[in-house]
Amino acid sequence: MLPKDPIILLSYINTQLRDNYESLTELCKSLSADEQDIRSTLSAVNYEYDEKLNRFV
Repeated sequence: MLPKDPIILLSYINTQLRDNYESLTELCKSLSADEQDIRSTLSAVNYEYDEKLNRFV
């Protein structure tokens, strides 16, 4: 289960992307998570996914 708090979610997702996954799509498939839900939750706290950096910035 993913963290509900947006800032904790941000930290968790970026760590997972850095250490284990080549893309957000790959992470979401592996964790059975909704990519759009993650994007909107983090967008609400002004973070967007950067494909080139493979992280939310």
